[in-house]
Amino acid sequence: MTSMKRVVTALSQRWRPLGGTIGRYQPHSRTVISFGVRSLNISTTTSEGKRSDLRNSHPFSSSVRRNMGKSSDNDFEQFVRTSGIKNPVWVHGDPFENRPQFHPLTEDVEADVCIIGAGIAGISIAYELVSRGKDVVLLEARDVLSGETGRTSGHLSNALDDTYPEIAKKHGEQGAKVAAESHSWALNRVGEISKELGIDCEYRHLPGIRVSQYRRGTKEWKEDIESIKEDAELAKKLGIDAKFDENLTVKGWDGKPDQRGGAIFAQQAAFHPTKYLNGILKWLKEQPRFRCFTFTRAMSVKEKGIEVLGLGHKHCEIETESGKTVSCEHAVEATVVPLQKLSVIAQMEWNRTYCVALRVPKGSVDDILLYDTADPYKYIRLTPCDAKHDYLIVGGEDHKVGQEDPRGHFEALEEWTRERFPQAIDAVFQWSGQIFEPVDYMAYIGKNQGNSRIYIVTGDSGNGLTHGVLAGKLIADEIEGTTNSWADLYSPKRLSSVVQSAPTMIQNDMQVNAQYKRLLQSDITDIEDLKPGCGGVLNPTMSKPIAVYKDENGEITKMSALCPHMGAVVCWNPVEKSWDCPVHGSRFGERGLSIQGPAKANLAKA
Repeated sequence: MTSMKRVVTALSQRWRPLGGTIGRYQPHSRTVISFGVRSLNISTTTSEGKRSDLRNSHPFSSSVRRNMGKSSDNDFEQFVRTSGIKNPVWVHGDPFENRPQFHPLTEDVEADVCIIGAGIAGISIAYELVSRGKDVVLLEARDVLSGETGRTSGHLSNALDDTYPEIAKKHGEQGAKVAAESHSWALNRVGEISKELGIDCEYRHLPGIRVSQYRRGTKEWKEDIESIKEDAELAKKLGIDAKFDENLTVKGWDGKPDQRGGAIFAQQAAFHPTKYLNGILKWLKEQPRFRCFTFTRAMSVKEKGIEVLGLGHKHCEIETESGKTVSCEHAVEATVVPLQKLSVIAQMEWNRTYCVALRVPKGSVDDILLYDTADPYKYIRLTPCDAKHDYLIVGGEDHKVGQEDPRGHFEALEEWTRERFPQAIDAVFQWSGQIFEPVDYMAYIGKNQGNSRIYIVTGDSGNGLTHGVLAGKLIADEIEGTTNSWADLYSPKRLSSVVQSAPTMIQNDMQVNAQYKRLLQSDITDIEDLKPGCGGVLNPTMSKPIAVYKDENGEITKMSALCPHMGAVVCWNPVEKSWDCPVHGSRFGERGLSIQGPAKANLAKA
């Protein structure tokens, strides 16, 4: 198939959402796409007979037109549908083409609630609100599920990554109990919703196991085992079905490293994340109180009006890149990280994490969730492959965004796995994702700092799936004025636990600010230094750094290397072919498309 035919086929399949809507979803709208030599014309005819040109209103129209004449055009489409060049294992059973199709926003609209971000948090919030009779608009800058939700490892757990003794140090035992109760509710809520809506998403309960990172019998193992035992005992006290077994073994772990013994957390869960969320989206799409607009980038979220002592009235306005506005009573930023300068962002760290999926003979490994105690720790689960095999998903190797070489981590994970599970055959999928770690371990879910009608969901802390589901209940309750005993633990306005974490915040801030040194550095001295399919920062005058990408055919794209969030110099990520900001974790596709906040805009043209 020729390059242009691939482009036409891809756009006909994946850009059907470009048909415009006027207000609510119009099922009979028609999109016309025609190609010039190096241009793209997109127009829409609605069921009302109105015709509009979407070249300027479409958030990525300039990027699409810029890339149209090229012989390698699939990368742009890749970053529209996911946040890396490498696909996660979930596309095996649920390809991108299965996603429900929506349209971009083409005129100003109103709603009770506007949610920004169509990942597990945004979709869960939309589901809970629509179920309660609210009129909801969901905005997504790219395709639905194009963010971190589609790149998860799919664990649903109340055996929290940070462990209950550590959580209790920050939030007290009562706070740890709230964490246990709320995450238990969330992992079970996925099962309830999938059953209610008839979604086949491989949801099942299974045990979660935590083992030591050290070899059995060593001094380090004995000390580590005591910490694991302490976590299990406190978890049991908090209401979780947990126990410690010093002789615990895992079926399939037949390799030499003997790490037997550990904690068992019953009634954890696993599922196929995109099958589940696609199922909810299909249900939402049929509801009269729900509208979703994809390829609609939110650029500002503001509270308008005055409200004092119950007098007056405030509302929210969301302005999109195309200039269209959503007016609503409440706005929710479910964008992994809020699209703002600092505040709560300064209370988090951001890391890349890596996953591999290796084929193993079906039945050769226990169907469990497994974690070790390393820092960064390894995490394991199974998902179906075919009649004879499962995929063994193994993750870990975390590091700060843009501050370490991303190469070699897949190989390290595969080596670790083969040492313990020698029946592993081949690594079929390799991908990476991003984690935002709050300084006090709990996600920020609720009204944003300084706001009364703008809500945020951020700080997944390695448990983003349950945090996202939990956000549905917390935010729906808060919007309705329903008291929720879990709300204080997750409030973005909490102070005590954050103040306790001030030393960590200061250390992180110093380390982050040191990354501005890249303003005086250059990755390459000449564009000719770049190999095809690679990028680098060219900064010969130490004043205007340029991000340069050379595609596989040698064609060059130049962009400003300054992150539009706070002006740091981005780094080239050769593993995911992206530009990553080492200061606050924003990421961009190889040609500058914004794929991860807190930056709201694409890299500027050089």
